[in-house]
Amino acid sequence: MIPEARDSLPPPSLMPDRIYTLPELRYPERLNVGEALLDANADGDHGGRVAIQAGERHLSYAELAKQVNRLCHGLRSAGLDTGDRVLLRMPNVPEFIMAWLACQKLGVVTVGTMPMLRARELAYIAEDAGTKTAIVWGDLRDELERARAQSPVLERLIVVGKARDTDTTLASLMIGRPEKFGTVTTGRDDLAMIAYTSGSTGVPKGCVHFHRDILASADAYARHVLAPSPDDRFGGHPTLAFTFGTGGLLVFPFRFGATTVLSGPFTPESMLETFARQRVTLSFCAPTSYRLMLDVPEMSKRYDLGSLRLGVSAAEPLPAATWKQWRERTGIELLDGIGSTEMFHIFISSQRGRVRPGATGVPVRGYDCRVVDETGRELTPGEAGLIAIKGPTGCKYWRKPDRQAEYVRWSGWNVTGDVYTMDVDGYFTYQCRSDDMIVSGGYKIPGPEVEHVLEEHAAVAECAVVAAPDRTRGFIVKAFVVLKPGQQASESLVAQLQDHVKHELAPYKYPRAIEFLPKLPRTETGKIQRYILRQSDVLPYDPKAQE
Repeated sequence: MIPEARDSLPPPSLMPDRIYTLPELRYPERLNVGEALLDANADGDHGGRVAIQAGERHLSYAELAKQVNRLCHGLRSAGLDTGDRVLLRMPNVPEFIMAWLACQKLGVVTVGTMPMLRARELAYIAEDAGTKTAIVWGDLRDELERARAQSPVLERLIVVGKARDTDTTLASLMIGRPEKFGTVTTGRDDLAMIAYTSGSTGVPKGCVHFHRDILASADAYARHVLAPSPDDRFGGHPTLAFTFGTGGLLVFPFRFGATTVLSGPFTPESMLETFARQRVTLSFCAPTSYRLMLDVPEMSKRYDLGSLRLGVSAAEPLPAATWKQWRERTGIELLDGIGSTEMFHIFISSQRGRVRPGATGVPVRGYDCRVVDETGRELTPGEAGLIAIKGPTGCKYWRKPDRQAEYVRWSGWNVTGDVYTMDVDGYFTYQCRSDDMIVSGGYKIPGPEVEHVLEEHAAVAECAVVAAPDRTRGFIVKAFVVLKPGQQASESLVAQLQDHVKHELAPYKYPRAIEFLPKLPRTETGKIQRYILRQSDVLPYDPKAQE
């Protein structure tokens, strides 16, 4: 059954209190994000400027608009209509941007999925969002085909790139179509996209963003923190399906008539080569990626990074040591920031020339951020508490009213679950997560989700998954496993368990460390004492001490 949009949004009482304090955030009632990002550039003086650079391939805004318009006609002929949801499964290629913009101009809601997701994750998203159609990169179709068996709602695939003779392809939908298309009339608070994330329960949550939410992030964060110009070239590795990438590599460059530089899978050397060869001026990466690039031998000599003017760091806290080393080696400031899929993008950020290494930064213009206790009472400087946010974007969970009530509290404040302190100068510094989410290498990994998959293995009786410190990634997923009778701990079994998780979930979620225990520490009521396991890398866990 396809869920209706009006029945899938939070009730008015649970909606975030969105505030619009900046003049540039006051949008007209009729608004379409695809038209605002593409047509505003293609129809003006920027039409000849490069919109997308992907290796040796490049598209101007005018050329891109023609292809997007052809695709609009093709998707409509294929039966897609305003309000439908379409699943996107592609790497960072120009066709992702074409499909995203075409859907927006049609009033079709995009549901981006990260390329590393597996069949069970894709099936849940397709069923929850009600996506009858998916646009998929040929090399990524296998997991989606497996997902179709679990999600009957997903009826049709439109294939990009490598295809079979019987496939409906993106290219075939565009052949012979007109190069002009009248954008469908949409309202500023109509659904534009649903971005899925995983919470501490392991159940993916769809985060709804309206047309003006997406533009507001560009007009608040990008405009005032990055100060982009049409001469900028945005680059980095976050997938376009992840809101960090949707913003940094699509929305922000297009909002300001700049160029987005798309590249292949991340390696430290290939990212540095892209920065140098493509003359990237604004980079978007996770702190782990900057650390890995710093480890490349003779980085500064081998790669000319003279075009870079700023680096954006998000998805996990940026260590002061990484900031200092990057600045020493490149002369470039990294701007740390915290955002969330629920808020679309960054709402607290370091500012150019005013960075305090180790601190996340100050609220982005247009956002009100506070540190509060569990009752919503604002705390004094230096006290640790939950961060609460109001601004032009806010959490709107799709079909999750119970989770909505946990995230949006106290008359419309957004509460991410991150614990922060704020100093007397208004700088916010990250302390920890308030739940069981593991942040590793920029990815947020719910421990319970990994536990559920491990416990499906025939050798596992029970397990607990926690974050363990790691020099490169900040933290890694570590599993404490109790085996069933007759099973023997071994290096071979460790590899089997790791491969099992990689097969069932996105590979970045697998436990990089596994420790076998005779039993797990528990409270008298039977709850697992995960804090003891988290301490085990400092204070070794002794099961006998629990007897």
